[in-house]
Amino acid sequence: MKILTIIISVIALGLMIFNFTKVDFNAPLEGESTIALITIVASLCVILMMAILRTSKRIEQKVKEHK
Repeated sequence: MKILTIIISVIALGLMIFNFTKVDFNAPLEGESTIALITIVASLCVILMMAILRTSKRIEQKVKEHK
């Protein structure tokens, strides 16, 4: 599970970097720039969710160890 969350986070980071190159900073809310910004935000959400999942799995493992 740890490897899968890392792989998903790396893919999301790659998508974020790719879409960052697509943003037109002169008009960031027009055309393809809007789609790129939405994808950047979605990638950030995925990275955050994977970090939360890894943390919750660590907590779950520690709780099982104490029982």
